[in-house]
Amino acid sequence: MTGEGGRVAVTLVLFAAAREAAGTPTVPLEGSTVGDVLDEACRRYGEGFATLLGTSRVWRNGDPAEPGDRLSSGDEVAVLPPVSGGAA
Repeated sequence: MTGEGGRVAVTLVLFAAAREAAGTPTVPLEGSTVGDVLDEACRRYGEGFATLLGTSRVWRNGDPAEPGDRLSSGDEVAVLPPVSGGAA
């Protein structure tokens, strides 16, 4: 469904530290571009989330995404922060 200004309903999927920063694994949002969705998430979840986003990879429907990429209703935008770990 298309809303005001070409905004569509999408799902923001958050992994690892992004999920922890937002306190949820998924968020229904609206936007016309990937950047719109990420901006709204930053407004909702604050500076810590915005900082984390600066080092994260963003994907739309399983493909690398850029902020200007247009969205379609039902798309998934995923935020994947860098992951560390391993054995010493």
